[in-house]
Amino acid sequence: MSRPIIVIPCSTETVGGLTGDVVVRKYAVAVVEGSECQPLFVPVGQNLADIPSVLDVASGILLTGAISNVHPEHYSDEEPILPHAIDRDRDAVTLPLIRAAVECKLPLFAICRGFQELNVALGGTLHQAVHTLEDYADHREPAVTDFDVMFAARHPVTLKGELKKWLGQDEIIVNSLHGQGIKSLAEPLVAEAFAEDGLIEAVRAASGHPFSLGVQWHPEWQIHSNPQSLALFRRFGDAARGKIAKGQAA
Repeated sequence: MSRPIIVIPCSTETVGGLTGDVVVRKYAVAVVEGSECQPLFVPVGQNLADIPSVLDVASGILLTGAISNVHPEHYSDEEPILPHAIDRDRDAVTLPLIRAAVECKLPLFAICRGFQELNVALGGTLHQAVHTLEDYADHREPAVTDFDVMFAARHPVTLKGELKKWLGQDEIIVNSLHGQGIKSLAEPLVAEAFAEDGLIEAVRAASGHPFSLGVQWHPEWQIHSNPQSLALFRRFGDAARGKIAKGQAA
């Protein structure tokens, strides 16, 4: 039996001096081993991804983390504080893709940058530099080259709503590798997890979606050593296989 297709939009990176479409392999591994689905990478940029064609083949959408940020023109009149970290080509694909996926109730799992894209696509705004704000902690990764240290669990998040029911816990410990965060929550979304400083760490679409979840942390990292991360990818896969009805909360 063929596996459901999980579409993963790429990020723009320079490869050998040329513009490339890139997905870090840990996301594909999590889809294959955690969700038991088949990842399919989609290039980004104007006219390189036809949204209706993508939706025709997709059983689900995974939005990955990235070193880039969403351009603030999509949520404010601010200038980007890190102009070199903007990926307009990815914005051009992911933002309309998110809106279409939510509209047709296609399973959607958004991680880190993807979490921020989900909020922006549906009308929310972002803090461009959470660590510079008085009321928030520094959520950025440590300046190390050891990925086990970089992606190590760092702080607790309090769970609410459906996410709390799925994982059967009031609190979990997550890794933290982000400089930006939600400023105002998009009206169609529901906050499902909070850091100790009050920053929103997980959101979901309103009831009626089989799976539409965004998390600010990185559950794709070594999912087999983290039962909560594995549970999320398993549920995402079940939604892509049609085992979770569209009428159920997600």
